Amino acid sequence: MTKGYLMTNLIEKMQSGDQDFRFMGLNDLMTEIRADPSVFQGDEPVENKVLDQVLLLVEDKISEVKNQAVKCLGQLIKILRQSQMEVVVDKLIDFSGGKDEELRDISALALKTITAELPPDGKIAQSACSKLTPKLLGQLANPSTPPEALVETLAILSILISRFPLHVSNSSLDPQPLTVLAPLLSHARPVVRKRSIITLSQFIPISRPALFESLLQSSVFPNLAPSANLERQRTTIQLVAAIARHSPHHISSVLDKLVPGILEAVHKDDEELREGSLQALEALTLRLPTEVTPYLGAIVQVGLQFIKYDPNYAGDDDEDEEMADADDEDDEDDLDEYSDDEDTSYKIRRSASKLLAGVIGTRPELLTSIYKEVSPALISRFGDREENVRLEVWHTYVILLNQTAIYGGVPSKDDMTPRGKRKRDADETLDSEETPYSLLKGQVPSLSKALLNQLKSSKTPPAVLQAGFGLLNSLLTVLPGSLSTQITPVTSISKTILSQTSSTSTSTLHLTTLSFLSLFFSTHAPPTYSGSLPQLIPALHKTLGERHPRIASETFRAFSSLLNALKPVKAAEWVDQLYDQAVQRLASHDTDAEVRSSAEECIADLWVCATDVVRTKDKKEWDYICRSLGKTDSAVRVVRKVAKEVHVGDDWVNTIIEWLINLLKKSGRLGKAEVFLALDALLRSYTSTLPPDLAPHLIPQVKGYLSTADFTLLSQSLSIVALLLELSPTSTFPEVERALLPELYVIAYSPLISGAALESLFKFFTALVQADDQITMHVIPNLVNAVEKAPRGETNPSNVAKCIAAVVKSQHGVAAGVIAEYSKTFKATSKAKPTLLILSLLIIGELGRFIDMSPQNDIFSQVVELFSAEQEEVRAAAAFAAGNIAIGNLHQFLPVIIKLVESDAKRRLLALHASKEVVTHCSQGQLEGVADLLWGPLFRNSENAEETTRNVAAACLGKLATTHPSRYLPQLHARLRDTNSATRATVISAIRYTFADTSQSYDDLLSPLIVDFLALIQDDDIMVRRLALSAMNSAARTKPHLIREHLPTLLPDLYKETTINPALIRTVQMGPWTHKVDDGLETRKTAYETMYTLLDTCLTKLDLHTFLERVIPGLSDDSDEIKVICHMMLFRLSQVAPSAAAQHLDDALPTLERTMKGATVTKDTVKQDLERAAELQRSALRAVAALSKIGAGTSPRFDTFVEELRVSSWGAELKELSS
Repeated sequence: MTKGYLMTNLIEKMQSGDQDFRFMGLNDLMTEIRADPSVFQGDEPVENKVLDQVLLLVEDKISEVKNQAVKCLGQLIKILRQSQMEVVVDKLIDFSGGKDEELRDISALALKTITAELPPDGKIAQSACSKLTPKLLGQLANPSTPPEALVETLAILSILISRFPLHVSNSSLDPQPLTVLAPLLSHARPVVRKRSIITLSQFIPISRPALFESLLQSSVFPNLAPSANLERQRTTIQLVAAIARHSPHHISSVLDKLVPGILEAVHKDDEELREGSLQALEALTLRLPTEVTPYLGAIVQVGLQFIKYDPNYAGDDDEDEEMADADDEDDEDDLDEYSDDEDTSYKIRRSASKLLAGVIGTRPELLTSIYKEVSPALISRFGDREENVRLEVWHTYVILLNQTAIYGGVPSKDDMTPRGKRKRDADETLDSEETPYSLLKGQVPSLSKALLNQLKSSKTPPAVLQAGFGLLNSLLTVLPGSLSTQITPVTSISKTILSQTSSTSTSTLHLTTLSFLSLFFSTHAPPTYSGSLPQLIPALHKTLGERHPRIASETFRAFSSLLNALKPVKAAEWVDQLYDQAVQRLASHDTDAEVRSSAEECIADLWVCATDVVRTKDKKEWDYICRSLGKTDSAVRVVRKVAKEVHVGDDWVNTIIEWLINLLKKSGRLGKAEVFLALDALLRSYTSTLPPDLAPHLIPQVKGYLSTADFTLLSQSLSIVALLLELSPTSTFPEVERALLPELYVIAYSPLISGAALESLFKFFTALVQADDQITMHVIPNLVNAVEKAPRGETNPSNVAKCIAAVVKSQHGVAAGVIAEYSKTFKATSKAKPTLLILSLLIIGELGRFIDMSPQNDIFSQVVELFSAEQEEVRAAAAFAAGNIAIGNLHQFLPVIIKLVESDAKRRLLALHASKEVVTHCSQGQLEGVADLLWGPLFRNSENAEETTRNVAAACLGKLATTHPSRYLPQLHARLRDTNSATRATVISAIRYTFADTSQSYDDLLSPLIVDFLALIQDDDIMVRRLALSAMNSAARTKPHLIREHLPTLLPDLYKETTINPALIRTVQMGPWTHKVDDGLETRKTAYETMYTLLDTCLTKLDLHTFLERVIPGLSDDSDEIKVICHMMLFRLSQVAPSAAAQHLDDALPTLERTMKGATVTKDTVKQDLERAAELQRSALRAVAALSKIGAGTSPRFDTFVEELRVSSWGAELKELSS
């Protein structure tokens, strides 16, 4: 069937007298458009006929047909030609301004649908905005437009400006939006005024500054005066709040003219004005936290005053706290006399609570004063008679607790100790320092009493209980053990909740309660709640039988927490019941996976904490845990936990190992790491010798994982083989020699092996030669032969040398023979290949660390002679060997190396590398004895040297400085102001290397000097600045306590280095092309890396708003690496400081939008460009996903951006990241 014929049939359907035919015709048309967007291409007459018919159906008498026609227009607008699109828009605008109310409503809905469905990319959106916006503004300017049409038109404009701000701003609008919208602020209908406030605030960012200034002068400032009309004051304050939410920076400079008027308005006797004023102050506090600082005291006082505003309550302010005492359940009934349908004072109290939440969320540096002034006021309103106010107050207190957890500093031991009865000295309180934790601890009794009184009534709604337990959870997270004086009400309320059968509406409450109990058990001393367990445990047992899988699994976790708290647990009826319930769940084939996993964990905790009780059982649970089907990850972890903590019996170990061997036989590598860890624990748990058939049975299964395909599994499998050699050498060695050694010789020289895998390889060879010392003389030649036969580019001789050193260290008897064999290649007459010479040097170097080679003095001399070899690899290996041989006898060999440093310019760099080996691998005691010998030559010969030489010397100096800090740190400090920039570079590099020593032995000496060292970030030389930033990064990572108090001094200079300096950008000619080189890039990148480190280690000392003001520009830096670092910082900030991050969403949005559009494809674009752009997009997407969780509702533009991403090609990945 041709497209034309199909469309003709659909038109006939849409013209039918039967409403069902018309409806289905429209539906079929939408289906065709979705299936083939080019359905009208090249057939304009058909397109015109279809469009005319759909527009006719917009006026249909049947509502369902009209609504379907509107939906159809939403699809058509995406594929119509521009001229036809203009026809649609004109027609709908005519309808929306008409007098037919029903047609007006449906046309407005159609316009909304069209604007919401327009694709964000392409020319259609741009064209629609340029055509639609002027017509909508014209309709707003028309005095005859009815109020209902005005509201709909304003809503459509809001959609356009939020979805396409760039297109709307690019269109030349006459009259300007602000000129048209401002008069609507005085409209007689409140609904028009409210809608115009929102739309006007959205248009301000794209309007000319002069127009906005005119708006302020004519409509804002005059209406904030005390004498202004009350209605206009309400509208103006709501407008200020809307501007603060959408474009806060536009009013940041005129706060001195806005805030005083709002603070006066809040005291006027008008509840709507008062509520609007509080909301405006909240918006200003959240969006302009720094600028609002001068008024913060007055804002807090307003919040404290109106959180108690309750004119219909007869009590005095001093009795507020008594409101929280609900000792009788009838108290709620007693308050009914105050309820009034017309009472709106609760809105003011709720707004005041939100205002205080805004202050708490944005001013972490004021936590101490907030606990003194705000916290008592919040606690006094825990019992507010209006439920939504009560919940808002609790939510505000949760924000306060979360801020305390992040910014409250490190609590003292006393703060973390549960409050108990003990005598105190009279002056103890006076002497103690007031911290957020200590102030919170002092308020916990009144807080917990007030909160629990609101939860204990049987009439308390589930939503209130849910919020209450959420607050208690936050309290215990911040201050563990703080509810020890409230055990009775806590257990009573928990029992009441858990005793009720869960339903759809209460299942979340059950989960929150159980999660709280888990935390409660783990953070309180068992004696405090043991007396209440007889009440609570039956309720917990009841919830174990719940069909809801999450409730059952959370109950098992609560029991696990209780078992670990009570360890060791003696025989009790509840323990037997718990065991039976867990086994019953495990025995059932239809048990939910999460419930099974938590039941398995509970069984493990029973074995660990109630060992004597479960030993009497039949161990049937292991038959169900060690199953062959389904997921086994949890079961393997359970086995490992029990094997490490408890001796169950060798028979049990044999059975479990057999099960694990079967798991190793399964294909795939997922979960195998846990299997190897469990095997390790089980092998070590044997009380007698290993069964003789175990190694022959296990090693063939382990062999498959001895591969460089997965380094984690390689490391663990090597560890298992080494353990078998250690525990059962007789049965293991033959299998290893026959099945594994040839492969391990190949793995030993692999350049991919490093870290844990390499260490496991050393352990293996050590265990191998200890199992059979005869193998030693075969292993070493075979290792050397294997690397010699391998292709040169696929080997790492250093690894082989280390393996040989491990063998010799374990079998010292072969040392002399190995040294004699491989030192032959050093002789001038030797004809050994360069690869063998390099390997021999590395072997002798590794042996020299623990063997004194002074009897073979000629070896050292021959090695030093090789400093002059032609090949660079030979020279580097010779430097390595010389340095390590010197470790074996420092007094004989080190002076030779130092002499080379001082007197031989050609071999100085190699001698410095040798010195670095000495400094790096010497013991602390050895190094102290030779530090003076090294210090002077190293310093003297690094001051005027090239950067490579200087870096090696600085690494040595830094290590030496830690051996005798009182002597060497002042010497480094004295050279800080040296006129030679190379000297300053050496000093700061040396200090950076001292931070590698994480011990605090010399912190007292370094602390007063560190700020002087790091002050080099102000140095004139860019290289010195970069090294100083790198030192600051190291200090922030390893010794943050030394720099926290100095950050106010250091941060301005750090932030300065994140700005692009045009003076450092130069143009380089590369043939016919020019290329820009930024000499400041590395310094800038180091500065951003330092910022990221500070975010992790010094968060409490950062002004996050200033911090974010430097992160946002980094999102648009020319360097992709810097962009990625900034994405990572946004991701991290969304977790640790969501309030601060949310306030800068609008600032970050334009750059994130550009990044997500990807690379612009040109004729010069290559595949690597597209791959880099895709990686950058993924990095940005991770940041967007994290920000979307905390920014919902804060920035409408950001919310729109996220929604567009959800329906784009990135939607699936965004959904996965957001889950």
